[in-house]
Amino acid sequence: MANYDIINELQAKFGESSIRQQITVDLMPTVWVPVTEIKQVLSFLKNEVSKPFKMLYDLTAVDERSRVHREGVPDCDFSVVYHLTSFGRNLDIRVKVPLKGEYPSTPSITNLWANANWYEREAYDMFGIKFDGHPYLRRIMMPTTWEGHPLRKEYPARATELGPFTFTEEDRTREEEALKFKPEEWGMKRESEDAEFM
Repeated sequence: MANYDIINELQAKFGESSIRQQITVDLMPTVWVPVTEIKQVLSFLKNEVSKPFKMLYDLTAVDERSRVHREGVPDCDFSVVYHLTSFGRNLDIRVKVPLKGEYPSTPSITNLWANANWYEREAYDMFGIKFDGHPYLRRIMMPTTWEGHPLRKEYPARATELGPFTFTEEDRTREEEALKFKPEEWGMKRESEDAEFM
């Protein structure tokens, strides 16, 4: 099938042991790439392959720990999933990275695609996956004081699984402090030391 020509190109460049094809129901070309080679593979797809994949369409993660059917899936605890688009080919490709460990890491690709910055922060916030080399890896959706990562399988899915909600004066003070804008955390300098930002 013509859609899978790109997989042949990847395997010719990086070898079949590094580029493992996964057949999917949606028939989108899908490959698994070791974490040690992910940046090289993505750079090749964006900059070197004919009719390159110039657009990072999406980047997300999956908690694989309770997966039962693992046919075509490497042994992993989490996976990071990159969706790339080639306008010249009129084709998308899905590139997946298997990760092991409770809080795994993979290289940041913010120097390849600027929009990866926000996607990587979201995957960090929701799954606890670290992106080595990210310029400012911190929560993007949940408050900075939030505990846990809401899309991990062990995280409670319903309010009935949680204990009673309490909010003390100490909690309120901590949350208000966390909401203060601190320019130095964003690489900015304060206009005056006594200036306050909210």
